[in-house]
Amino acid sequence: MSAQGEKTTAPTGPARRAIAGRLSWGLADQAASSLSNFVVGVYVARSLGVTAFGVFSLAWVTYGVVLSVSRGLATDPLVVRFSGVSDVSWRGAVARSSGTALGVGGVIGAACLMVGLAVGGRVGSAFAGLGVMVPGLLLQDAWRFAFFAAGTGRKAFVNDLVWGVALVPAMVLAARVGSVAAFVLAWGGSAAVAAGYGCFQSGIRPRMTGAREWLREHRDLGYRYLVENVGVSGASQLRAYGLGAIVGVSAVGVVRGAELLLGPFMAVLMGLSLVTVAEAAQVLRRAPHRLGAFCLVLGGGQAVAALLWGGALLLMPDRFGELVLGDVWHFASKLIVPVTLGVAGAGLGTGAAAGLRALAAARRSLRCQLSASTCYVIGGLGGAAVGGTVGSAWGVAAATVGGSAVWWLQLRSALRERHHIPIREVRTP
Repeated sequence: MSAQGEKTTAPTGPARRAIAGRLSWGLADQAASSLSNFVVGVYVARSLGVTAFGVFSLAWVTYGVVLSVSRGLATDPLVVRFSGVSDVSWRGAVARSSGTALGVGGVIGAACLMVGLAVGGRVGSAFAGLGVMVPGLLLQDAWRFAFFAAGTGRKAFVNDLVWGVALVPAMVLAARVGSVAAFVLAWGGSAAVAAGYGCFQSGIRPRMTGAREWLREHRDLGYRYLVENVGVSGASQLRAYGLGAIVGVSAVGVVRGAELLLGPFMAVLMGLSLVTVAEAAQVLRRAPHRLGAFCLVLGGGQAVAALLWGGALLLMPDRFGELVLGDVWHFASKLIVPVTLGVAGAGLGTGAAAGLRALAAARRSLRCQLSASTCYVIGGLGGAAVGGTVGSAWGVAAATVGGSAVWWLQLRSALRERHHIPIREVRTP
C-alpha cells in the first residue's frame, strides 16, 4: 500500500474518538447486563440453595442455546452487513431482523413449554416458564444488536437499565413465591418490559412476515453462524446436562456459582458481538491493515482483566463469599482458578472471532467453533468422570485455552488470504 493510501485509510483523530465513544457505550451496556445477570444469579442462589439453583441453571443454559439460534439467524447477519449504513437501510433490516428473532422465540418457546409440561416437577415447571418468556427475551436482545449496528450504543445501555429496574420488583415477588419457576418468570417478564420499551426507542415494529425474506437473503452467513453459535451454547448445555447426570444436579449449581464470581466477564463474552463485530466491520472498511491489532487489543484486554479479577477473588475472605453466594460459596470457591483460566482463554479467543466475523469468513469461524465446542464437551465431561466437579472445571479450562489458539491461527490465515479472495462486507443502500 502506498503512503498516500495509508493516509487515506488510517482513522483520523475524530474517527478514533468515535470508536472510543462507541466502545465506551458498549462497555457501559455490558456492565449493566453483567450487573443484572450477577444480581439474578446471586439472589436465586441465596434464595433457593444449591440443588434448586442447579435446576434454575439448567433453564439458564438452555436459554443460552435459544439465544444462540436467534443471534445466528437474525442479529449476527444484521451486525455484519448493516453496521454504519444509512438510516433507511438500517430500519428496514432491523424490522425484518427483530421479526425473525421474535419468530424464533415463538417457535422454540412453544417447544420448551410442551417439554416442560410433559416432564413436570420442578424441572418441568422451570422449562415451561422459560417457554412462555423466550419471545420477550429474544426481542430484547435483538434491540441491543440493532442499536449497536447503528452506532447508538447509548440506547442499548438504557434498554438494559430498564430491564434491570424491572427486575427489582419481579425478583422480590418471586422470592415470596419461593419456586424456581417463579424466578424464571420474573427474569423473563422483566426482559419483556425492556423489549416493549425497545420498540418505543427505535420507532420500529418487528415484522415477522419479513422473517422468510431475511433468512433467504442472509442464508450464506445465517446458517453457518447458527451452527457456530449453537456449538458454543450447545456445548455448555451438554456439559451441564452431563455434569448433572454424572455428579448430580447440585454440581450444575456449583459450576454456575463459580461462573457468577466471574460474572462481569462471562456476561461480556456472551454479548461481545454487540460491540466488537460492528466495530471490527467498520475498521475493516476504513483501515483493513489495522484489523489484526484491533482484535488483539480486544481479546488481550479481556484476558488480562479476567486474570486480575480471578486473582482478586482468591484473596477474598470466606465471609464475603458467603455473603454473596450463601451455601454455594463453600463449593464454588474451589473452582475459582480453573474457571478464571477458562474465562481468560475465552476472552482472548473472542478477539479473533470478531475479526473472522467482520471478514465474513463464516466457514473458518464455523470450523473453529465446532472444534472448540467438541473439545469443551470432551474436557468437561471427561474431567467430571475422572475428578468430579473440580475435574470438569479443569477440563473445560484446558479446552478453552486450546480453542483460543485455534481461533487466532485461523484469523491469521484469513487476513493473509484477504487480498486474494473477494470479501462480502457491509452492505450499502
